[in-house]
Amino acid sequence: MKMSGGPSSMNLKIILLVIAVLIAISTLYYTQTLVEKLQQKERQIVELYAKGIEYIANSNNPDTDLTFLFENIIKPIDFPLILTDKEDKISLNKTDIRNIDYDTTLAAEAVKKLLMEKINSMDKIHKPILVTYQDSIVLTKIHFGDSELIEQLKYYPYIQIFIATIFIIIGYISFSNIKKSEQSNIWVGMAKETAHQFGTPISSLMGWLEMLKINYKDPDKVLDISEEINNDVEKLNKITTRFSKIGSKPEIKDTPVYDEVNKVVEYFTRRLPQTGKSVDLKVNGDEHLKAKLNPELFEWVIENLIKNALDAIDHNNGLIEVSISDSKSKVEIEVKDNGKGVDVRRRKDIFRPGYSTKRRGWGLGLSLSKRIIEGYHGGKLGLKSSAPGQTIFKIVLKKA
Repeated sequence: MKMSGGPSSMNLKIILLVIAVLIAISTLYYTQTLVEKLQQKERQIVELYAKGIEYIANSNNPDTDLTFLFENIIKPIDFPLILTDKEDKISLNKTDIRNIDYDTTLAAEAVKKLLMEKINSMDKIHKPILVTYQDSIVLTKIHFGDSELIEQLKYYPYIQIFIATIFIIIGYISFSNIKKSEQSNIWVGMAKETAHQFGTPISSLMGWLEMLKINYKDPDKVLDISEEINNDVEKLNKITTRFSKIGSKPEIKDTPVYDEVNKVVEYFTRRLPQTGKSVDLKVNGDEHLKAKLNPELFEWVIENLIKNALDAIDHNNGLIEVSISDSKSKVEIEVKDNGKGVDVRRRKDIFRPGYSTKRRGWGLGLSLSKRIIEGYHGGKLGLKSSAPGQTIFKIVLKKA
């Protein structure tokens, strides 16, 4: 689980591009199918119109009723249509020209030229339908084009693809900016977290040095102080080891949970007076319960949660309690404090990289803790509950 996600990010972009291309092709295919079906319907109408004219031409009855032909076939036609003779000569009879706009003030020859250009363009799309007499003599040619609906459908997928492309470009730019911002937050958070991690042992060392100056004549106190200095130096070494494990696969082994938690609790207990806070630190639970974990990284998580709890306690009589319990094939660790709690509006943000409500530290602590538990240990870390006076973070790990 590395912070850099270049290859996976690139694969995601390729997958999204392929999906976008497939959607575009599907849209074009579907729209083209609709256009072809509508064109076929319009051709059937024209053929029916031609059959009507043929029927009239082949009828020897001069009193043939043309009402049905005009009312049910000709009037509903909403696509361009021009009737010519077999030589493609145009008559300017209004009944022979339908749904074509032109300037009526133009001279007859200019109108015929305009209509002939229209006929040529329509014939490229649809072959003209012939009206014959006794199936041999061509009386009329019917030239027709696409309706306005079909023309709109032809351009619709391109408009849709254009809009989708603009949307994808905007989305890509926004995603890139968000990613850059998140990466920047991660680096800032990592820098803050590094300073925060080193801050506790360094400030402790400074305190022990002052105590050495005061108690240098007392061998017992010097020995005790030197032991604590050694603990802080080991702490600094642990912090270095922790950061070196980020991005690499740590060793997971069966480890007593109580012992690891108690180490952290004892370390903080000895240094609480230096914080100026009155806080009681407790750990309880099965001392023999083991879980699959990496000791160095697990300690880091417990430290982060305890630090978070200490920052949340802004009163005297503070209490931080770490409880360890057995739940079927899992080990549950709860870190409870009686601090001010987490704002309801911010509960979804507390594990986000770079998020912090303080001027220093904790830009990455909870985010890293979640990554360590869920990414490295295959467990879970979350905020179980929070209210003024009681906040509980819960860790779930695999039992050994």
